[in-house]
Amino acid sequence: MEGKTPAAAAAQEAWEEAGVRGQVDETALGVYTYGKTTVVGGELPCVVMLYPVLVKSLAKKFPESGQRRRKWVSRKKAAKKVAEEDLARLILNFDPRSTRKHS
Repeated sequence: MEGKTPAAAAAQEAWEEAGVRGQVDETALGVYTYGKTTVVGGELPCVVMLYPVLVKSLAKKFPESGQRRRKWVSRKKAAKKVAEEDLARLILNFDPRSTRKHS
């Protein structure tokens, strides 16, 4: 996202995709790659940096609320739901206690 740090872009995505507002940690949990299917049927290689967000609030309405269903699950269940092995590993290894910021 033009003009945003990677962490700020992650916070923006969390808002748009899940209605999450909170405090993003500036340190990435890690990086993973995947192939994004394009409209014309090709595949675009993507590199993703994963950032933790300390959730302060959840909106009922958010930009992609009509396209997505938000559901909280354990890290173990979340890791099983993703196709990318590297993302699953990042989810499983995430320890929320190590990244919490005290306001």
